[in-house]
Amino acid sequence: MTRYLALLTTALLLAGCQNLVSHSPDQTSAPEQKPATVPAPPETYGSFREDTLYDLLVAELAGQRNRFDIALANYLEQAKSTQDPGIAERAFRIAEYLGADNSALETAVIWARNAPDNLDAQRAAAIMLARAGRYDESMIHMEKVLQGQGDTHFDFLALSAAETDADTREGLLKSFDRLQTKYPDNGQLLFGKALLLQQDGRVDEALKLLDSQPAAKREVAPLLLHARMLQSLGRSEEALPLLEQGIKQHPDDKRLLLAHARLLVEQGELDKAKQEFADLVAQFPDDDDLRFSLALVCLEAEAWTDARTYLDELVQRGSHVDAAHFNLGRVAEELNEPEQAMAEYALVGPGSDYLPAQQRQAELLMGQGRFDEAKRLLAQSRQQQPDYAIQLYLLEAESLTNNGQPEASWDILQQGLKQYPNDLNLLYTRAMVAEKRGDLAQLEKDLRFILAQDPNNAMALNALGYTLADRTTRYAEARTLIEKAHQINPNDPAILDSMGWINYRQGQLEQAERYLREALERFPDAEIGAHLGEVLWAQGKKDEAREVWATAAEQASDNAVLRSTLKRLTGSETL
Repeated sequence: MTRYLALLTTALLLAGCQNLVSHSPDQTSAPEQKPATVPAPPETYGSFREDTLYDLLVAELAGQRNRFDIALANYLEQAKSTQDPGIAERAFRIAEYLGADNSALETAVIWARNAPDNLDAQRAAAIMLARAGRYDESMIHMEKVLQGQGDTHFDFLALSAAETDADTREGLLKSFDRLQTKYPDNGQLLFGKALLLQQDGRVDEALKLLDSQPAAKREVAPLLLHARMLQSLGRSEEALPLLEQGIKQHPDDKRLLLAHARLLVEQGELDKAKQEFADLVAQFPDDDDLRFSLALVCLEAEAWTDARTYLDELVQRGSHVDAAHFNLGRVAEELNEPEQAMAEYALVGPGSDYLPAQQRQAELLMGQGRFDEAKRLLAQSRQQQPDYAIQLYLLEAESLTNNGQPEASWDILQQGLKQYPNDLNLLYTRAMVAEKRGDLAQLEKDLRFILAQDPNNAMALNALGYTLADRTTRYAEARTLIEKAHQINPNDPAILDSMGWINYRQGQLEQAERYLREALERFPDAEIGAHLGEVLWAQGKKDEAREVWATAAEQASDNAVLRSTLKRLTGSETL
């Protein structure tokens, strides 16, 4: 931007001299080529007053010193004063760069009004007006773009209307209908209208529109939208031939090829998907997003050697490096190369894959009984990445608990809470470890502290309520806590399980069964299955209870709650 403003200063000075001396266009020198994102100066300049030239020169000097606020203020004032399309365009570009939406709107409208044949100006005005919710005015400019055979942004118009009121959306739809009558074969218009219908929840109408219009089968954008809507409705088997038909018409369109490959993954056609992604990488060798997608498909297909090849390529190319190292660690684990896996995980830097990589290293070490090494590793990580310290304490506590070290887990949480005494996540985790240690007083103390700070913390409400229902006879208090959690998160399977359990404890078996069935449907879990089986057993439905327990055992035969339930009710930990 600074370079652009500096060049413009020279151009304006030259233009000013030309206008003072001569109006002959032959004396206007060609400007230096600019970056693609910056508009080239106009080939001709209007005659400006001395005060206008002074303001523009000040704006350029301000721009060179990164005072874009002054540059914008001067350009905006002169755009309004002169109504010159070149000045208005530059004012718009600066406003757009700064994210000054009001100024961008005002200058885009000035630019479009004074350059009626400029499609970029009309498109800019349409988008800014739509962003401001002035859809009828926006459509006027969009129609000018249509008349000029330019690319419109009807998708943006539709998306921008998604959060408006129903009357505004309906008005915009009428404008789309009017334009579609005049331009029935315009795929961009069709796409925008279908998208607006989808955003309005009228998916069936959108699909009917796309089915009825030839442009929807001929042009890529509406075709992709059609396929996505079918997928969202669970009708992927209809989307697949639609995309295949589109690929026949547009065999080199990356968007169609990628959508088809992803749909194959969704449908479990991993070998076909792998081949399509490999073809895409061959066709677009510089697209590392495609290469990463191919590596992930290979992982899903358990083609470990191929996955390693593509992930190594990403590392060599310096693209998706952390994700590549993390997944190389996964590959090494699958190939029973634990040391190589830890080496790869150790190379993952801060970001979305950092904590999972730390966890896998800790789990691998603890799984080999190398607890001291795991502790040193995580302590060093906390020193090196202090922003992740709390998460690393939580990670270490969880790994120690999972590996049968509840006392060590307790100790590391105590250490973490000395450093972060009021962290709610550490307190909640300590409460869960306290429950495993049989220390219900500490559990209640920690959860009560959390609820004092955050009374609507559904996790804490549910954890305390369930513990009181399961481990004490304080049923009324437990119900109050669980019902409050249920009001906050009515579809949470853990809370539904607690609702079932408190009803069971209070003898309301039918209610208990209803809640537990809903919980199990939402989240097939061995502990929920153990609870539902117990309720069925109490109702005399012993065969059905055994069926539920058998399914739960298939998922997690070593689940402690399931084993203890079976032992208590049937006399054996297995069926």
